[in-house]
Amino acid sequence: MKYERIAITPKAIEVLNQLKEKHGELIFHQSGGCCDGSAPMIFEKEDMYLDDSDILLGQLEGVNYYMNQDQYEYWKHTHLTIDITEGRGSSFSLEIPLGVRFIIHSRLFTEEESKALNP
Repeated sequence: MKYERIAITPKAIEVLNQLKEKHGELIFHQSGGCCDGSAPMIFEKEDMYLDDSDILLGQLEGVNYYMNQDQYEYWKHTHLTIDITEGRGSSFSLEIPLGVRFIIHSRLFTEEESKALNP
């Protein structure tokens, strides 16, 4: 069985598709830094510089989702579901002008998932 670290809700897919239509290729990044802290942020692909400290967790609707290595150490035992909520976040993420922001719902991996994803 194939396990994944991330998923996305249908509501968040709608917003993601609006952003893809308007901005083209995108990238999700979760840094744990300033602004909205560990909230997922989305940027135009060429506007986000990645380095060796960024880990690819997977893809959501064709958009790569990266997490900073330090942040990953805290989240590596959890499954993340990207959702959307009303209200403006305090980041530079592309969804903010729409009056919504991406958020995370998390749960701990099952023992089986953990063995497969964190050998």
